[in-house]
Amino acid sequence: MAVDLFSDYTMTINGRAVDSDRRFDAINPATEEVIASVPDASRADLDAAVAAAKAAFGPWSARPLAERQAMVARLGQIIRDHAEDFMRLLTLEQGKARQGAEWEIGGSAIWCDEIAKQQLELHVAEKSETRTVETRRVPVGVVGAITPWNFPLLLAIWKIAPALVAGNTMVLKPSPYTPLCTLKFGELARELLPPGVLNIVSGGNEPGAWLVQHPDVNKISFTGSTATGRKIMESASGNLKRITLELGGNDPAIVMPDVDVKETAKQLFWGAFQNSAQFCVAAKRLYVHEDIYDSFAEELVSYARTVQVGDGSEQGVELGPIQNKMQFEKLKNLLADAREQGLKFRLGGEIPAGKGYFVPITIIDNPPENSRVVVEEAFGPVLPLLKFRDLDDVIARANDTEYGLAASVWSRDVEQARAIAERIEAGTVWINEIHSFSPHVAFGGHKQSGIGIENALEGLAEYTNAQTIVLSRAE
Repeated sequence: MAVDLFSDYTMTINGRAVDSDRRFDAINPATEEVIASVPDASRADLDAAVAAAKAAFGPWSARPLAERQAMVARLGQIIRDHAEDFMRLLTLEQGKARQGAEWEIGGSAIWCDEIAKQQLELHVAEKSETRTVETRRVPVGVVGAITPWNFPLLLAIWKIAPALVAGNTMVLKPSPYTPLCTLKFGELARELLPPGVLNIVSGGNEPGAWLVQHPDVNKISFTGSTATGRKIMESASGNLKRITLELGGNDPAIVMPDVDVKETAKQLFWGAFQNSAQFCVAAKRLYVHEDIYDSFAEELVSYARTVQVGDGSEQGVELGPIQNKMQFEKLKNLLADAREQGLKFRLGGEIPAGKGYFVPITIIDNPPENSRVVVEEAFGPVLPLLKFRDLDDVIARANDTEYGLAASVWSRDVEQARAIAERIEAGTVWINEIHSFSPHVAFGGHKQSGIGIENALEGLAEYTNAQTIVLSRAE
């Protein structure tokens, strides 16, 4: 299908293109220039989207599972058919370089493929001549989805694919900072999905709040900050909406003294700075054993100097800008505080002059555990290196946070590494690798890093309710 991904951005409501009298600008974070004008949904637009999803729910949920699965798989093919344009558009609106755009767009298609193969089996608890007890999974109804600006299309697909396979309909609101890829995906999906099954509305905070509070929305799936997640949980209580919240993290990495320093430093560089560290599971606190601390720090800085930061559309650039001015200003404030506190910078720390929201790769040398650069989730390329000697002490320090999203442990002694991993309070702990994800592996946070699971059958089940049917054949 012929769709121009670089102009005429409209919302998708009930299978139709919908504009709005109110509009806002999408900004290229590398140049601070306006890319496009985007509809800003009114309350009437949001209500129309929910009404369309509600009307479409009955017919969609009644479709055979195989038909729903086939349509979700075809959504993946639509992404592949337009992959090159999606990658260019993603770099324009999000800032990430080519390699990161390939990872996100390719991953979006793969997630559609693989989630489309999943199904939840009927559980038979009892079966006899006189009595049968079965539990099946039924869709929740209308799902409201709110997605972030760091991986705008991939994290939308993480919600769209399982919700639709499970038999739900959806109203999705992308971040106002990165609405373009998601709006264009909605435009392409109009040609495939029945009207009302997938509705996409754009706008600022208001449409998101309306969606969370709407009495005809049965579930909210949100990816974003912990602070916003708390507000969503409170607002969703009005009709006891089901919720899945994938929230912030302050993920520790523990590096034992027996590692290959050069190789581990390279792996953890990308574990910390991929997507310019705008990654909920980025390694944000790097604990290195004192025996190798100096050599590890030297290798990390040496490798960092080889990585080019700049406009993601330029050849050779590997890390792009911070996506938006709000986050850029937060990082400027964090770096100013580090300088005021007299912290030592091994690399970076000074914001370059000129256009674009660029923050240099910054590595801070063994700051105090209570400093802001350690306690707060930077969500940008500012990494504290922290020295440790005692294993029990470093595990306690790693766990001393309100977050519990992910972590990693690095050691040639895999039995010891496993024992350390089992003591870390986090939903995912990688050993000798980092940032491996799969549609078939459960992902979710502990503590204030979230509620619920995404991906795998556990993630598919999040978009369903359990219904037990007890059948007696006795006279």
